[in-house]
Amino acid sequence: MQTRYDLAIIGSGGGAFAAAIRATTLGKSVVMVERDTFGGTCVNTGCVPSKALIAAAEVRHVAADASKRFPGIAAAADPVDMPALIGGKQDLVEALRGEKYVDVADSYGWEIRRGNAAFAGTPDSPLLEVAAADGSVETIAAEHYLVATGSRPWTPPIDGLDEAGYLTSTTAMELAEVPDSLLVLGGGYVALEQAQMFARIGSKVTLLVRSRLASQEEPEVSKTLQEVFADEGIRVVRRAVPTRATRDAATGQVAVTADVSGGEQEFRADQLLVALGRRPVTDGLNLNAVEVKTGEVGEIVVTDQLQSSNPRIWAAGDVTGQPEFVYVAAHHGTLVAENAFTDAEKSVDYMRLPRVTFTSPAIGAVGMTEAQVLAAGIRCDCRVLPLEYVPRALVNRDTRGFIKMVANADTGEILGLTAVAKDAGELAAAGVHILGKTIAEVADAWAPYLTMAEGIRIVAKAFTTDVSKLSCCA
Repeated sequence: MQTRYDLAIIGSGGGAFAAAIRATTLGKSVVMVERDTFGGTCVNTGCVPSKALIAAAEVRHVAADASKRFPGIAAAADPVDMPALIGGKQDLVEALRGEKYVDVADSYGWEIRRGNAAFAGTPDSPLLEVAAADGSVETIAAEHYLVATGSRPWTPPIDGLDEAGYLTSTTAMELAEVPDSLLVLGGGYVALEQAQMFARIGSKVTLLVRSRLASQEEPEVSKTLQEVFADEGIRVVRRAVPTRATRDAATGQVAVTADVSGGEQEFRADQLLVALGRRPVTDGLNLNAVEVKTGEVGEIVVTDQLQSSNPRIWAAGDVTGQPEFVYVAAHHGTLVAENAFTDAEKSVDYMRLPRVTFTSPAIGAVGMTEAQVLAAGIRCDCRVLPLEYVPRALVNRDTRGFIKMVANADTGEILGLTAVAKDAGELAAAGVHILGKTIAEVADAWAPYLTMAEGIRIVAKAFTTDVSKLSCCA
């Protein structure tokens, strides 16, 4: 059986849905192929479940910490009922999958196929073959194809790791009980978020990091977060390269041997979480048959317009190897539909892309870091404002963190903003709109008192003023 559509999409996550919605509104026929759980990574195993558990862990931590921050407040945190916590998380996931994916697809009316998709035909006349669970195979012909298959957790070739057993960011969120101790490999956003989350629900956590925490961000981020983790009892071991893993049959613990600053050390814990990044999912798609080029880690190589080496095949989201955020995937999907079916020739521009790590305090950033500005040959001027100068942080009784602004020293143009603070994601979102403005424009702009966003105005004033001598609102 062969059917024909304007757009055939492999995957059902954020990028796939954005493309399907836009193509459908343009009057195009769409079919979406999904081989696993409908909705993709974000709603099922990524953003939604992880942030739900992080929020729960923060509530418990705040209760346990309340008397230290606020005189007169007494609270306690009982042990966590892990099955109930995971069950509540799963209820939320299923509700959002239904409301935001299944119901949305029904309302737009595009067709859905369940099965494994692989390219067939020729580069000039590509086809999709969809193998269903009952053994039937449908051949789909389309004017354009979109690969939006996402990414999956990646594990390095560590001796004995498979035999020892380990958790990924996905399986860690399905545990039936809180591990007494947890060893985390990695220093990126997933490792940081889950390390702190498990520590806050009762695990003794050790983090093994090759370089520094959040190594792609400003160095002040790593320093601040390491201090926060130390205060919360999370051990951070830097310059640690794992080389071997074993499981102790008597105790059930995992032992990881690592090269730490040139010397060998062993670390033990009840559970091991490997959070060393993700890799694009392109296996089984038979991309070679239609001459779609892939990169070193399997990502589909695309142009700035998200077109692959085959002009009728596009890619969106994590499978492109671009920044792994669901809002990037959604932007990609819309752009693909418009480029494929209109006269638009839109390109992706990541210059104003905000990024957030949901630790507490959170990490929020947008634009260039100081190192990137200097590498670009631009004279850099920057200020780092400790949160003790931000009134909102003082009222919150939590001055852990800072706001850093990076600017062109010759023009005063703001090139980047980084924050470690409560609601740092909102600061990064606000930062999107100040990039390109001058320091003076932001320093003179309105800012509501007792908001964290007021800190953006204060750090701008710090370029010309001793902010330690400012009065409230002055």
